[in-house]
Amino acid sequence: MDFNAVMTLLVFFSTIGALIFSNRNPSFIFSMATLVLLISQQLTISDVFHNLANQGLVTLVLLLVISVAIDKTGFIKSLGRKLVTANATKSLARLLGASFFSSALLNNTAVVASLIGPVKQNQHHPASKLLLPLSYAAILGGTVTLIGTSTNLIVDSFLVEHGHQGFAFWDFTLYGLSAGIACCLLLFAVARYLPQIEVSKDQYKHYFIEAKVAEYSSLIGKSIEENHLRNLPELFLVEVVRENKLISPVSPELVIEANDILIFSGNVQRMDTLNHIDGLTLFADNIGLLKDNLTEVIISNRSMLLGRTLKNIGFRALFDAAVVAIRRDGETLSGKLGEIKLRAGDALLLATGPDFQNRNNLKNNFFIVSEVNLSRKLTRFQEASTIGGFIGAIACSALFNVPLTLCLLVLLALLVTANVINGNEIKRSLPVNLIAIIVGALSLALSLEKAGLINQFTQSMTPILANSSPFVALLGVYLATWLLTELVTNNAAAALMFPFAYGISESLGLPIMPFALAVAFAASASFISPYGYQTNLLVFSAGNYRFSDFIKSGVPVSILYSAIILVLLKMQYGL
Repeated sequence: MDFNAVMTLLVFFSTIGALIFSNRNPSFIFSMATLVLLISQQLTISDVFHNLANQGLVTLVLLLVISVAIDKTGFIKSLGRKLVTANATKSLARLLGASFFSSALLNNTAVVASLIGPVKQNQHHPASKLLLPLSYAAILGGTVTLIGTSTNLIVDSFLVEHGHQGFAFWDFTLYGLSAGIACCLLLFAVARYLPQIEVSKDQYKHYFIEAKVAEYSSLIGKSIEENHLRNLPELFLVEVVRENKLISPVSPELVIEANDILIFSGNVQRMDTLNHIDGLTLFADNIGLLKDNLTEVIISNRSMLLGRTLKNIGFRALFDAAVVAIRRDGETLSGKLGEIKLRAGDALLLATGPDFQNRNNLKNNFFIVSEVNLSRKLTRFQEASTIGGFIGAIACSALFNVPLTLCLLVLLALLVTANVINGNEIKRSLPVNLIAIIVGALSLALSLEKAGLINQFTQSMTPILANSSPFVALLGVYLATWLLTELVTNNAAAALMFPFAYGISESLGLPIMPFALAVAFAASASFISPYGYQTNLLVFSAGNYRFSDFIKSGVPVSILYSAIILVLLKMQYGL
């Protein structure tokens, strides 16, 4: 074995060891591996840039950027509020169905992130009974189509790199639907044995937020419960002001009337949820000041506002700003925002006008703390264009064999033109860490091939596998990928295992497609570890689960999923 092979092998095993045993971010580990390969001249700069321009990676980045625009429509948010009801079985069925089918077309991590809030805040069932099934359903849904999960796109890019046509949009559907539906049914049994864990709801700043029910609102005539106002992510309905009378506490049976003022307490960064509720408006939105960014200020002990209310001070005229929310540490506020007497130390969240920064009275009244990013509410036309455009792009690629990357590029251009998403939002949404992982994994895989290690491995394995069934080779590839995805990450497992799967199929004279599908499905089979898949990591933290909870729930799901996938591959390809 020459120096190049030894060096590449050392980097390969060091990378896997670091992923398993160190606490460093996988993006850092893969970046360092790529740097070492460059310094030792196992790779060239051109090789790395070639991987950076990989079509599968470009498609994945476009999907993640466009998912930010889709998230702004409030489609998943409004859906999430309606999923959990008093009936436990119906709630779980709705949650699994929404997560599974949404994840087939949308980024499954974004789907889970949007649904965690409503699930945690539901008033009927412990969140720990629902969050783990939510993650599993999203993983399963991601295996149904080419774009459902990043691992499918990574394996697709490897196929193209090796001169194959790549996957069709629906190549995963038979396997993903069969295994997904079966495992979702199993989750009804698994959910019964999940622990009942109390989840803290006080992990963020409690701002006091006021919203008014317009006369045309669809909320009118329905109760708080029917309008799902108790399932808002990180926002709690604490009071209702009706005809200058305060209703507190708020009963779930209270029927909403026109011009009611709803008082919420919670995380101001989730205020976009209120904007997506029909006919519910914030004061600053009514007067045209509510924008993408809000300014957080603290009232000074020298301020002229002390002891006075927003209503009688003429706040808008004084500062060219409107108060969106108020927070007072150590005390619960009550009543309308405009009638609260202000104190030194009160935190105000302001929607500011163009002249705000030029006012010479700011320093005497406020300490400016920071800006708070707020998702801008889209118009009905923008929402319809975003959802319709995404469905159209997917349909165009799936039905007319137009490259998905081209369809998504056109859609992104249209979204920018329609002012649905801007340049700053695109920059903020670029998945830099994921790009580093994928480019690093692709570079490491290329280095293994260039050093001849893949060829040596397949030559040594050929005599062993030649006397056994082709299905044994497929099973070996699947199990190795599955083990790696539980130990590291799904994307890394797919990228690291594909070259070996390709080499085995070539040496045995077998079609590459069943082996490519085995790698893709095994890389998504992360049910036993909370660290192998991003959705698991999200609910692991949100639900305060223990590692053992994943083992108990994930083992039966993993066994059923793997058995169905392997049996279908064997039947489909006659292995």
